[in-house]
Order: sequence, then structure tokens, then C-alpha cells
Amino acid sequence: MSLVVFGAPLSPFVRKVRLFAAEKGFDYQLENVNPFNQPDWYRELNPLRRVPAIRDGDFTLADSSVICHYLEDRDPQRAPLCGTGAESRARINWLEKYADYELAPLTTFTVFRNRLLKPLMGKVCDEVAVKGAMQEKLPEHFDYLEKCLGEQQWFIDDRFSLADIAIACQLVNLRHGEEELDAQRWPKLAAHFERTLTRPALAEIVQGELQIIAKIMAKR
Repeated sequence: MSLVVFGAPLSPFVRKVRLFAAEKGFDYQLENVNPFNQPDWYRELNPLRRVPAIRDGDFTLADSSVICHYLEDRDPQRAPLCGTGAESRARINWLEKYADYELAPLTTFTVFRNRLLKPLMGKVCDEVAVKGAMQEKLPEHFDYLEKCLGEQQWFIDDRFSLADIAIACQLVNLRHGEEELDAQRWPKLAAHFERTLTRPALAEIVQGELQIIAKIMAKR
């Protein structure tokens, strides 16, 4: 097994790479790197000190999006997850970036961080910020994604892709932060999330994360 993924299991960006690799059929090893207390050697993998990074044999790479596209190109004979034409690839790239830059600041860095990480570090959860994210900021993004999904099961060309992975990975952190999509207001997006959660690769990853969270809660 040459592929090593470095990062924290509860990071949505690490989760994205793990799920992408699993869906592509790559065997990999996860090596835990605490994003808040990184070893000095990690700077050689990513000078920005962010997770994830990978080592594939002698080759190293950082950034979840770049890594996923590298894995897509690494073995082109495997089922594509980044689209099969220019338009599909562009639309998948757009939704992946939408998840990373629009959803993540709210689902992960507001809800998840306040509800789970801050209490673990002895800090007070900012419920005002959580409420603002859930009631004022996230709804417009969920409206947009509901419209993008339409009547399809999957976002682009009705085929499971990196777009579905990136969006679901952010919604997992929303759930880890004890918040849920309103299935009555966004029935298509909620159904998409539950559908993605039933995929064996993500089900296994999330189960492992729930065990980690249970340990965290027990220590708290």
C-alpha cells in the first residue's frame, strides 16, 4: 500500500479525500495529523500547514481538491468521478468549490467548531453564531443546491461524482455539530444526503468518526 493520507478524521477535507480514494478503489492508509498541533515534518508536505496531504510512493501533494484530481488522473481506467467532458468537469469543479468555500465556513468552521471543538478545548460555544449560520446564512445555500439537484439523484449528469462527495462531506460535519437539514424545506437535498450516507465507503468512514466523537464526549 503506497498511498498515505495525512490528516484528522473529522476534517471534511480529509474525509473528502478518503471517500474519493475509496470510491475510486484505491487502498490507502490514514495517518493522523492534528491540525492544531502538527509535527514539524508536516511542513515538508504542506507549507501552508493545512490538512490533508498525501504521500504516494515518493510523490507528495497537498490540498483536498488537488489530491482528488490527481487521483482521478493517476489511473484513468477507473470509473471517473470528476466528469467525462468539459462541461461536466466544470460543473463538478464549481460545486466542489461551492462546498469548500461557501458551505465549509458555516457547516464546519461555525456549527461543527462551536458545538464540538470549542468545548473540547475548554472554550464556550457561540450559539449566536450557530443560530446565525443555521437560520440566516445556510438557507440560501441549501436553496441553491436544492435547485441544482432538481429531479436527479446525483448533482451532475445524474452520476455520483466529486460534487456529491464534497457537499455530503460538509453536511456530515453539520450533523456532527448536532444540526440537520430540514427535510421538509429541502427534501431533495436531504434525500441526496441520506442516499450518499448509505454508500458503503462513506458509511464506514462515518461510523469510525462517530466512535471518535463518542470518545471525545466521554472525556468531556
